[in-house]
Amino acid sequence: MSYVEIPGAKVPIRMWTDPASVEDVALQQLRNVATLPWIKGLAVMPDVHYGKGATVGSVIAMRGAVCPAAVGVDIGCGMSAVKTSLTANDLPGDLSRLRSRIEQAIPVGRGMHDEPVDPGQLYGFASAGWDDFWGRFDGVAEAVKFRHERAQKQIGTLGSGNHFVEICADSTGSVWLMLHSGSRNIGKELAEHHIGVAQKLPHNQDLVDRDLAVFVADTPQMAAYRNDLFWAQEYAKYNRSIMMALLKDVVRKEFRKAKPTFEPEISAHHNYVAEERYDGMDLLVTRKGAIRAGSGDYGIIPGSMGTGSYIVKGLGNEKAFNSASHGAGRRMSRNAAKRRFTTKDLEEQTRGVECRKDSGVVDEIPGAYKPIEQVIDQQRDLVEVVAKLKQVVCVKG
Repeated sequence: MSYVEIPGAKVPIRMWTDPASVEDVALQQLRNVATLPWIKGLAVMPDVHYGKGATVGSVIAMRGAVCPAAVGVDIGCGMSAVKTSLTANDLPGDLSRLRSRIEQAIPVGRGMHDEPVDPGQLYGFASAGWDDFWGRFDGVAEAVKFRHERAQKQIGTLGSGNHFVEICADSTGSVWLMLHSGSRNIGKELAEHHIGVAQKLPHNQDLVDRDLAVFVADTPQMAAYRNDLFWAQEYAKYNRSIMMALLKDVVRKEFRKAKPTFEPEISAHHNYVAEERYDGMDLLVTRKGAIRAGSGDYGIIPGSMGTGSYIVKGLGNEKAFNSASHGAGRRMSRNAAKRRFTTKDLEEQTRGVECRKDSGVVDEIPGAYKPIEQVIDQQRDLVEVVAKLKQVVCVKG
């Protein structure tokens, strides 16, 4: 489908889904964003749903302003994927050992490494700029300075919630490695610090929603946030790259006879800010649960832990600010999913996938998400499909 346009106070709201299918609370969030004085455009992806701060699945383009709560607390969260030389025929019938090896190599939940990962010991990891990156930690907010050691030990870890590591096979039988994570606790603490600062600024006192508090250009608060934001986005990308290197190491050891090789990594943030130019204006574009889909840009749009995912290539649709959805999108809250589904439902909906099937991940059941095929179909003018993947192993945080 192409987009549907509904009126907004300052800008029209372009929606790549049927507005009637969007929750009332999410529609109200979108209308609130469209009232901001700095707004220059608002695009809504087919995985749209209500979110903290701003609607998940929205692309907010502002001039001279950025809303830290719209970026969210998992700054730089995103996806990475790598195609391997392995085929489905190389995989063993029992995948439980492979899942166990991944869980041993990559800490999940609140776990962290006993000692910071040494990138020099990781096969194929490009560590150029590593020392400079950590040197810049001294320039981030004083409120998180004492978290340095924890931040170092958490890089290369998965986290919890909807974060995952997967082994997948595409429709041709090629095996892929895929993972989803962000900036861990350090990104969360930086975000919460700056959201608190923004909400106290005088120019934010009359907004319709205090969660939409912004920083404006040419102020010390904006400069401080941009510094920490871009650092945290880089942390998130390093985090995924290190996890992918650890995952490759597991695969090399487990499939020693096959001597697997790996294609270049596809990596895409989906909670972040980028400086981009549209209609002759320099804008700050916040993708809240959305990926960049400029012409030729590779992206990853995952479904749920039982339905598969898509590798896509952007078509460069400027009406959507060169964006696409970041996943299937939830169709019910975590609490609603826990009330509605049981572990038996989870077992049924993840049949054929080596994964956790206990009560701790019922809120991630496929039935809690929108159908991924429908979400892909609604954005045919935003992306083209390169490959469809189906997971065979899923490690959840």
